Amino acid sequence: MTELHRTVTRLFEEYFGTDPDAVFQAPGRVNLIGEHTDYNGGFVLPCAIDRRTCMAVKARTDDSFHVMAANIDNRSSQWRCSLPMEADDENPWSNYLRGVTEQFLKRKITPTGMDIVVLGDIPQGAGLSSSASFSVALATAVSYVGKLGMSPTEIALLCQAAENEFVDCQCGIMDQLISAAGKQQHALLIDCRDLSYREVGLPADMEILVVDSKVARGLVDSEYNIRRSQCEEAAAILQVNSLREADMDRLLDNGSRMPSKTFRRARHVIGENERTVAAAEALSLGDYVALSALMAASHVSMRDDFEITTPEIDLLVEIVGQVLGEQGGVRMTGGGFGGCVVALAPKSYSKKIIDAVNEHYPRETGLTPEIHLCTASDGAGVIKDQKP
Repeated sequence: MTELHRTVTRLFEEYFGTDPDAVFQAPGRVNLIGEHTDYNGGFVLPCAIDRRTCMAVKARTDDSFHVMAANIDNRSSQWRCSLPMEADDENPWSNYLRGVTEQFLKRKITPTGMDIVVLGDIPQGAGLSSSASFSVALATAVSYVGKLGMSPTEIALLCQAAENEFVDCQCGIMDQLISAAGKQQHALLIDCRDLSYREVGLPADMEILVVDSKVARGLVDSEYNIRRSQCEEAAAILQVNSLREADMDRLLDNGSRMPSKTFRRARHVIGENERTVAAAEALSLGDYVALSALMAASHVSMRDDFEITTPEIDLLVEIVGQVLGEQGGVRMTGGGFGGCVVALAPKSYSKKIIDAVNEHYPRETGLTPEIHLCTASDGAGVIKDQKP
């Protein structure tokens, strides 16, 4: 049991005056390549990371949920598991969980009520998918307690629907699916059109570095929805169901029919799908030179065509890239407008990268970065079942 699991168990005992039945966890994620392709039916290559949301849970005898969020000043929220589900404007964090319970009810499943204490170590606002982890942890707990036997894909779809419909963020499936289905020491190449995925082993001599720029991601929700709308506009002009069904030749043939921004958004998505599949192959072959080029091209496309990077993020990519050369890859990761960059680097390069970032980035931006050395982890599940 990790320190996080011990702490959330202790907090539950202090708050509710009894032991939890079990502790559940769901990891955050970092996406190695394949940005803004998921809601376009494309390919992504994320891995779950060893930063997670933990929920200590005890079943109730009624249909009420009582949740205390230890990371948010011990704020609490309570609701009955019945329709219509009401939002909690004073505790907007709870709406991710309320949306999950609503989705179960819409599927004609009434969850067992629960007392819950939630605690996580995923950096907030860094683009490492703490919100999806939050939702997936609860859906995993409901499935386990109710003996529903839900698959990772079923849990992911339910949590995506909760975020789309109740929280009103039109996210794709990637964050929820990798949190539910991740595998230790592997990335997953996910086909977001049919939700199939295959494991891609990460080389034992490589390390995942996540560098938090400390640039707050204030525009991400509204701009995310704008980008999604622009992609849908491009698909309509190209007369395809999604940009996954288009190729670069088709886009170029029809480019004059699109506004410039719409064309560039589509060019990013179509190119990113190609890069993501190629990056999975490069990883499988240990071809770091190809991986380096693909991740660099992905970042340039996010910067110039999708316009979701910031000067600070671009600087971080430049600093890390100068150290790495062709021995690994670096790019922005996540929804954009701040957040993090991800580097896949030989372990022997980690200290050099950390030293370079700590030397140059604060001096040029006035910001102090936070660097996380991460490993690919397993997806959501029960951590500790205290019942015999």
